Amino acid sequence: MRFPTTRSKAVSLLLAGSLGALTLAAVPGAVPAGAAAGTAAASGSTTYLVGRGISDVTGEAAEVGMMGYSSFEQKATGIHQRQRSRAFIVADRANGKRVVYVNADLAMIFQSVRQGVIAKLGQRYGSLYNEQNVLLSATHTHAGSGGHSHHLAYNLASLGFQKDTYRAIVDGIVESVTEAHDDLEPGTITLGRGELKNASVNRSRTAFERNPARDRATFPDAIDPAVTVLRFRQGGTDIGAISWFATHNTSLTNTNTLLSADNKGYAAYEWEHDAKGVRYLEDRKGFVAAFPNTNAGDMSPNLNLKPGSGPTEDEFENTRIIGDRQFRAAQRIHDAAATPVSGSVDSRLRYVHMEKVTVDGKYTPDGKEHRTCPAVVGASTLAGSVEDGPAIPGFTEGMNSPVARLLEPFDIDPPEWLVSCQYPKANLVPTGLVNAVTPTTPTVLPVQIVKIGQFHLVAGPAEYTIVSGLRIRRSVAEELDVPLENVLMQGYANAYSQYVTTPEEYDLQQYEGGSTLFGRYTLPAHQQEFAAVAASLRDGTPIDGGPTPPDHSGRQTSLQTGVVMDNPPAGRQFGDVLSQPAESYGAGSTVTAEFVTGHPKNDLHRNGTFLEVQRQVDGEWVRHLDDGDWDTKYRWVRLDGVTGTSKAVITWQVAPGTPVGTYRIVHFGDSRSLFGRITAFTGTTRTFQVR
Repeated sequence: MRFPTTRSKAVSLLLAGSLGALTLAAVPGAVPAGAAAGTAAASGSTTYLVGRGISDVTGEAAEVGMMGYSSFEQKATGIHQRQRSRAFIVADRANGKRVVYVNADLAMIFQSVRQGVIAKLGQRYGSLYNEQNVLLSATHTHAGSGGHSHHLAYNLASLGFQKDTYRAIVDGIVESVTEAHDDLEPGTITLGRGELKNASVNRSRTAFERNPARDRATFPDAIDPAVTVLRFRQGGTDIGAISWFATHNTSLTNTNTLLSADNKGYAAYEWEHDAKGVRYLEDRKGFVAAFPNTNAGDMSPNLNLKPGSGPTEDEFENTRIIGDRQFRAAQRIHDAAATPVSGSVDSRLRYVHMEKVTVDGKYTPDGKEHRTCPAVVGASTLAGSVEDGPAIPGFTEGMNSPVARLLEPFDIDPPEWLVSCQYPKANLVPTGLVNAVTPTTPTVLPVQIVKIGQFHLVAGPAEYTIVSGLRIRRSVAEELDVPLENVLMQGYANAYSQYVTTPEEYDLQQYEGGSTLFGRYTLPAHQQEFAAVAASLRDGTPIDGGPTPPDHSGRQTSLQTGVVMDNPPAGRQFGDVLSQPAESYGAGSTVTAEFVTGHPKNDLHRNGTFLEVQRQVDGEWVRHLDDGDWDTKYRWVRLDGVTGTSKAVITWQVAPGTPVGTYRIVHFGDSRSLFGRITAFTGTTRTFQVR
């Protein structure tokens, strides 16, 4: 894995040189498919080739709207922890097939990102990695920069499409896959299972209670406590793990303006950095720990059912605690994992026009045939989730028809047939009809199943409530004739179409129901379409790829002002220290330094850093921490918008156990001239002591 050196949901969810196709034998460590069985028998080698990779997907860190809460006031002002993409590749040495699994510290995987990643992988590897065998998923952090969708509804809070953030995400994901590809070696995978009961709470309990007793009995505490871990080894060395657990990645609230991977990002950091000694800016391989979500649509980490509350009243401390609980559960299950993953590797994906699905009575509550509807965002969506991030005053969860009074301010008159189809939703913005004019929300969506031995991942383009996920898993397990425990729901995958609730939950029109775009039978449609994919996978037959989703890359605009120029204050130069640290600090204290700086949009420092805490060791300055570390914060502050003057505020909370010694803080920045020239600079504080 390559780590380059330092310098190298509510409002916007509703308004308006090719290598060719490589053979498996061409991959390091591979053997010809025909020889695999005999070689394995003779040498005791394993069935799979496995590889892991990681790269930086952190976008623009200032003056860009953030993605997740859809708050126009929430604009990035710096970095708490960098966001990363983690990739795993599993290749079947017997049949030559392989799958790519990616989990990225993003709010969503938008269709735009998938299209960009698949195109770049095609340029590099030909048809080796393609629509069928690449699964992209997001952790669902709400603390990343926005503007990386090609659909208007998801770019509003960022004032349109942000090309630099988009490029950072696509390039970072591709880099992580490339590292995993280059890392492929014979290895083993084992499966572990357990439970975690103090890192989630049901934020929509009233809707959950509408479900039949059989469904509710599966979740006696109204949460999905399941933790599922895949343990990856090459020879006798642990190289990585994927740990699935259902909880919203929303410990940080919509008042936070620092980029962060939130609780799941902290869990990955604690395992990789603290437990395994990974240093992200060093050029060496290391343990890769992914913490993806499953069916977390109604699962909140805010245990007191209000934003930033639970288990403490400090949102950053909650992020750490909820992340730590996920890490410790995953590590325990990983170390005890004893079920070998064995069998073939395979995958299937097809696209479905989700507004036009006729659903068989086999999947509907009343046993009758029904249809999905053109997408509509409900009035309940404007209320937001009061437990994680309330939105517009005057709107409440549970709003339903009739809604004439509510619609008056929006001057929208949806046709009666659409109101009837979406009943009892309070129809607010019929994005499915607006799509005819501008791409507002996606309608052609991917449904995918990935098979790794006996383990099946059902990858869906939405946020699924725990009962929705359960019903899809049952439909797929029945079609495949496999135990339910061997089918896992992977939400937030390959595209984004908001929520999927059960018909019973939909009827109550809580936030999640109002955000279920395609009407009351959205979930049954998903069950039916995933079952069809499962049947193809079971029978080993090709599947019709369905309609191709349109490419909207040429229709993107932005209202976000770019960087015009940077200027230092009078008598100062870029990199000058405006505020020096004190002479000494003890554990638990906070070091602060301020620098004359330029706009962070000038250079995202992807796979690098805007800061270093350096320690003097044997007369040499050694990097101790950077802007990807938990204990540091990089804030960018605009001082004068007319002159383009700004400062960087860097803080370091000295953790217990920090080595005593001499330290300094270094800031790496970039300035832009009026004529567009970007110049890198460095600023360094005086030394100080940690005692």
